Amino acid sequence: MIYDFVVIGGGIAGASVAYELSEHAHVILIEAEAQPGYHSSGRSAALFTRNYGTPMVRKINALSEPFLINPPDGFCDRPLLTPRGALAVAGPGDEASLDSVTAASTLANPVEDISVADALAMVPFLRPERTTRAVYEAGVTDIDAALLLQSYVKHFKLRGGTTMMSAPVTALRHEGGIWNVSVPWVDVQGKTIINAAGAWADKIGAMAGASPIGLVAKRRTAIVVDAPDGMNVADLPCVDFAVGDAYIKPEAGKLMASPGDATPDVPQDVQPDEMDIAVLADWISRETLIPVRRIAHSWAGLRSFVADDNPVIGQDPDVESFIWNAGQGGYGIMMAPALANAVAHIGFGQAGHSNLAAELIKLDDISPARESLKQTKF
Repeated sequence: MIYDFVVIGGGIAGASVAYELSEHAHVILIEAEAQPGYHSSGRSAALFTRNYGTPMVRKINALSEPFLINPPDGFCDRPLLTPRGALAVAGPGDEASLDSVTAASTLANPVEDISVADALAMVPFLRPERTTRAVYEAGVTDIDAALLLQSYVKHFKLRGGTTMMSAPVTALRHEGGIWNVSVPWVDVQGKTIINAAGAWADKIGAMAGASPIGLVAKRRTAIVVDAPDGMNVADLPCVDFAVGDAYIKPEAGKLMASPGDATPDVPQDVQPDEMDIAVLADWISRETLIPVRRIAHSWAGLRSFVADDNPVIGQDPDVESFIWNAGQGGYGIMMAPALANAVAHIGFGQAGHSNLAAELIKLDDISPARESLKQTKF
């Protein structure tokens, strides 16, 4: 069988675009691991806010919001978004660092200063002596990332889509208008490739003969610890610490903490560094009232960026029928619905009718041919 589209990568980027394409085309989704979302998509803090990321990312986040609030009938059996809120705090001498947070405030999504007393009442594990300014964004929500990914894959299959797991791509060849995609035990043929391979997207691009987009995979570490005795974490907001990008948020009755690290790494099944875990646990003990008696769980994930921190979406300028959907950084789950719609329209030759184009977002600004990527080298 010759598929209309071969989507390489079974994370949220690949699953979402496979779902969109499969409404009108024969699509196969190829994933190197045994299950979709094994890497970054399954290791996300999964929050939704319009006020996060570059100006371009924020525009795309806003376009994803309607889908996440009101997905298609039957898409999932419970809400994808639930209220969380986000509190950002600063300590003595660092109060001005929150100015950039309040500067992102809009009428639709306000970010407001609140009193330190209110912040301490809202989050009892904050140290009073380390909290001298606080701002709050009520509109931040949790995203049920697992449900979103599972629903995309489920409905992709219901639309007749084919999945191929445990199938790392080993070679690509384009002949006579058809792509030959080699995995260890079979060759798959398709008319167009969607490169949604996450941290491996430049590697897939190289197989196709495309120039690199300069993708850099960056490791982020997280641990889960017990909350202080007697503390109900269910209604706590996500807490961002202005200096150092660290954050703490509720996670299944416990607290998940990350230093907000972004350490360049190579594409791999990344594992947390023991020193990073120890430093984070020490930071929690010093900066909060959370007693780190044990670490219930630890992990790391890769977030992939290009030079301007915007996603890379669109037809490769040099390689025929090869479309990029990569470089989502730490915003991939938030942006997935909007980007999937855009990539599908590009795939069908209707880029001007995508939701991004309807909002006057220039696809050239996020294309693999944009000026900011032209000097990139491996």
